[in-house]
Amino acid sequence: MTVSRDFGSELDTLKAQLNDLQQLVSQIACGNTPKVSRTKTVDKSTVLIEMNNEEGELGGIFYSGQYRGEKWRYRWEPQERRVDQLLDLDGDKVAKVLAALGHKQRLDILRSVLKEPLSGSELVERLNMGTTGQLYHHIKALLGADLLVQEERGGMYSLPSHRALPLLLLLAATSDLLDTSDYMELAETRNNASAYLGTPQDGYDPHHLLWAVIENSILEHQAGFCSEVGIFLQSDGSITVSDNGRGIPVQFLPNTDKSRVQAVLTELGHYSTSDSFVAPGGVKGINIAVVNALSQKLSIEVRREGKVFRQDYKHGIPQSGLLTVGVTKETGTSVTFLPDKEIFGSVFDKNIVAKRVPEISSNYPELSVHFYEDWA
Repeated sequence: MTVSRDFGSELDTLKAQLNDLQQLVSQIACGNTPKVSRTKTVDKSTVLIEMNNEEGELGGIFYSGQYRGEKWRYRWEPQERRVDQLLDLDGDKVAKVLAALGHKQRLDILRSVLKEPLSGSELVERLNMGTTGQLYHHIKALLGADLLVQEERGGMYSLPSHRALPLLLLLAATSDLLDTSDYMELAETRNNASAYLGTPQDGYDPHHLLWAVIENSILEHQAGFCSEVGIFLQSDGSITVSDNGRGIPVQFLPNTDKSRVQAVLTELGHYSTSDSFVAPGGVKGINIAVVNALSQKLSIEVRREGKVFRQDYKHGIPQSGLLTVGVTKETGTSVTFLPDKEIFGSVFDKNIVAKRVPEISSNYPELSVHFYEDWA
């Protein structure tokens, strides 16, 4: 079989590569190579950060794309927006646009009609709105803002063609910011610590966080997968709880760059209330995400699938992606955390911890629990 080749295209590609190589060699010879400060890796995306020694334009954002809806096909040629233009946009108008689109039901309407034109009754049924009055309240606002059009009175609703790309770009940008919604909830947890820790006497008790972490190992034991728990008091005031359970799953969630470990540590609703430790006087349960939110720093190590994984957090925010740091034949999870000193007025008391260990062993005689109080 004869394979046809486009030699002209191949030569153009080779020429472009040679030009790039020539420019790089020239930069090296002149000592003008950019100095790379650091490369920040967050999950699957990498951001290259370089030292900026030049003055001039701030740069630009380039974009293009295509979309095939049920009725229309959209294609956009490459476009550019200068960064200085974006930063100089009218703040009041930008805030109004984001606020208008920030309503979940309005956003659901726009996403639905972007896929295909829909009638009012179809939108009510598809979005489970219950009443047409609730729908038309949002429809009226979207029509008035030129974010929605209706073919004719009583006809189908659709997205104006010139609004399709901006909406998709906004969704694309938001997809890289989705994790901030979790961090906002964690920040609210810090501001509402009494709901989890009860009314403080002489400051909140950090041991409640420790009991909550140990509770996770106990649940793993009750499921038949954990027989040993070690508690280690560290010299910096942090404490480690290590078990030989299955280890928290490390797979990435579908259609995201977030691992299940990160979801467990940052999503307050990941565990059911029945799986949470409730402090005396608290109205909400403390799960591992709450512990993470109320900690100055937290590190988690997962031993699973023949590997050792690690991730570090600060005030609940991951400082890296989930890293593979070793190989092992063991399984289990180790959590090391330092309660936030701005929230907790005291530190871990080894006498309190030592007293709690026999109580746990008594309640769960087949679970071996050890406290290494002189580890510090």
